[in-house]
Amino acid sequence: MAQRPDQRPRQRGLAGPQVAFQINDQPRLQQRRQPFPQLLGGGFVGQFENGGNIGAMHDQDSTVDYAALKEKIRAAGQQLGFAAIGVARADPGDAVAGLRAWLAEGCHGQMDYMARHAELRAHPEQLHPGTITVISAALDYLPHGKVADDPGQAAISRYAQGRDYHKVIRSRLQKLADTIAADIGPFGYRVFSDSAPVMEVEFASQAGLGWRGKHTLLLSKQGSWRFLGEIYTDLPLAPDEPIESHCGTCTACIDACPTGAIVAPYKVDARRCISYLSIELDGPIPEELRPLLGNRIYGCDDCQLCCPWNRFAQIGDPEFTPRHKLDSASLLELFAWTEQQFNDRLAGNPIRRIGHERWLRNIAVALGNGPAGKAVEEALRQRLDHPSAVVREHVAWALARLSSRAAQTQI
Repeated sequence: MAQRPDQRPRQRGLAGPQVAFQINDQPRLQQRRQPFPQLLGGGFVGQFENGGNIGAMHDQDSTVDYAALKEKIRAAGQQLGFAAIGVARADPGDAVAGLRAWLAEGCHGQMDYMARHAELRAHPEQLHPGTITVISAALDYLPHGKVADDPGQAAISRYAQGRDYHKVIRSRLQKLADTIAADIGPFGYRVFSDSAPVMEVEFASQAGLGWRGKHTLLLSKQGSWRFLGEIYTDLPLAPDEPIESHCGTCTACIDACPTGAIVAPYKVDARRCISYLSIELDGPIPEELRPLLGNRIYGCDDCQLCCPWNRFAQIGDPEFTPRHKLDSASLLELFAWTEQQFNDRLAGNPIRRIGHERWLRNIAVALGNGPAGKAVEEALRQRLDHPSAVVREHVAWALARLSSRAAQTQI
């Protein structure tokens, strides 16, 4: 939902799924790295299995024309609907120091997995043995140009209004890997889409797919409404050239963040980010931040909506067309969903993973921030006896906030 550290909760988003929490002092072009070392041995050295996402090791002594193969991969990726395909060395370089500093400051909040798997992010070959190359792919997802500016309407991050991007991208990357294997034979690979400790924004920027914006998302001249996916592989493909940053002196994303979560250019403190608060955070949302959430119940797109480069974004893949009125539903409609309805209607959608409790918690806060009315108060009161103490507390907070605001208007 919301890079992401190199990914947001699940651009997994804080502002979206490829949102990067990883910090760099400033954007910079990666130094062109030395050519791939010659790997010893030939033939197959083993078979890895993981749901069809891992292939046999590639014969490095083969007579494959890797320059031609790279262009075939790019063309095949475009046929599969990817907006861009690029290649990088499997070395995150200086970004690792930024990741470690960000973790040391505690900016990852409750996302313990970020720290637990930090070394796997830093060393791709540990995540998939034999990896020397990262094939990075971008898939456009912008579903529409509407903005949920009605305080009674639910604001849901655009990336989460349609199909679960994890499944869509992994499926297409697997097809791309199958295409490669059909051309050159078995090779070592593993596909990812915000599903493992991968520094996806860093590799995408190294691969020339864009540059890291000050909100930590990947930006290009086609905007930032893009999902990222990767293939870790043992194919010795030549890396692409990174491109220059084009953010200049613009601070639109920093200025637009409702909670001030972009604490410095290229640095997001997840503990203040609405995507983190509404998706990753377990338990109560800090009271001082609740009014700042407005009507946002899952993720936040503000740092993307204000970005000048997104004026050039195109409507994305139809897989991400909104379902169940997630682009227009009222808060009251969604608050009325039972747990069964929540699970059934959001099957195949990334929202489902937060569970019904957090869903109600988030909507209760949004109702407390929205316009008062008999229907709103009745809906909240019906949840006062909810089994979850977290839901009950947020409902009580919302009712108290509505009452307080009503009293102030009468003064």
